[in-house]
Amino acid sequence: MTESIKINWYRCKIDKAVMSELMRKSDARGFLQAGSQILLFAVTGTLAYLAFLQVHVTTLPWAIPLLLLALFVHGTNGSFFGGIACHELCHKTPFATQFWNTFFLKIYSFLGWFDPTGYRASHIRHHQTTTHADYDGEVVLPQGLDWHGVKFVVTALTFSPTGMLKLFRFWIAAARGDLSQNGFFPAKWLQQVVPESNVEQRREITRWAHVVLFGHLALAAVFILTGHWFLIVIVNLGCLYCGWLVVLCGAAQHVGLSPNTPDFRLCCRTYTCSWLPAFFYWNMQYHVEHHMFPAVPFYNLPRLRAVLIHDLPPAPHGLWATWQELLPILRRQREDPAYVYVPPLPANEGEHADDRTLLSEASQQA
Repeated sequence: MTESIKINWYRCKIDKAVMSELMRKSDARGFLQAGSQILLFAVTGTLAYLAFLQVHVTTLPWAIPLLLLALFVHGTNGSFFGGIACHELCHKTPFATQFWNTFFLKIYSFLGWFDPTGYRASHIRHHQTTTHADYDGEVVLPQGLDWHGVKFVVTALTFSPTGMLKLFRFWIAAARGDLSQNGFFPAKWLQQVVPESNVEQRREITRWAHVVLFGHLALAAVFILTGHWFLIVIVNLGCLYCGWLVVLCGAAQHVGLSPNTPDFRLCCRTYTCSWLPAFFYWNMQYHVEHHMFPAVPFYNLPRLRAVLIHDLPPAPHGLWATWQELLPILRRQREDPAYVYVPPLPANEGEHADDRTLLSEASQQA
């Protein structure tokens, strides 16, 4: 069982007063992020629908390109709703008022076809036992990434029919109380973190499956009956296509790094980037810092890195530089699956905390 493991995690030293300040939550910062991203979703969705209407009533040459562009931006933003926006909201750190964390989590989870209950149970384990074989079923290293195939590029820029089908199968089964289908996680892992003995959590997943499945079906029916069927593409499916940027941002988190290590600096990767991908990605490019101190809200992670930078590996700046570093690692792992990249570490002495401390921190956000 995961609870029996004692992992003596390395922690960078940090002043308690500084940490207390960095852990402070802000409703204003939470609204700025969560509200802005949903507002952008509404704006791009509106533009896409107006462009769609123009395609049917005019021969103007800009109508179709505008429609495709609006859908591209709409889906690019929407693809961050599930695993990224809901991730931080599941930590309960964006808002000082917990009502708003729950409120926005439900909105993002509904639009993103996301299971917050199963994910939260999984993610606590992930933080406890990050990349430790047989214990962390959320990230299993070596983590394959078919980044070079034409199929990968096409599906990243459009949508994955098999991915959508798998997702719909999960929700249909979950609505019947059946968690044996692969969804956001493999079914075997979900059944470990939410076992049959945990009746209440399984019921919570089933209740949410009813909301997601029947809610989307009801919306789709209204859109069809009112003659606005294209809103299905914008609203019901708006978070399920154009996931190219979420892949570019998120693949770097753990790929190519060391399993079974008690040092987050060796099993997580931090990079820095400009404000736009950081906005979409909720600052999860600061992944070492997030894992080391998960109670720090995402908007304070840049400040946390500035405090700890003397004891952290160097971080590439920008997605281009990050992938220039990542691609040779992936190529080498294809040739030698046992290879792992070990970043250079400063010769500083930090602090250690066993997994009970980490569980306590993570549980506060669950």
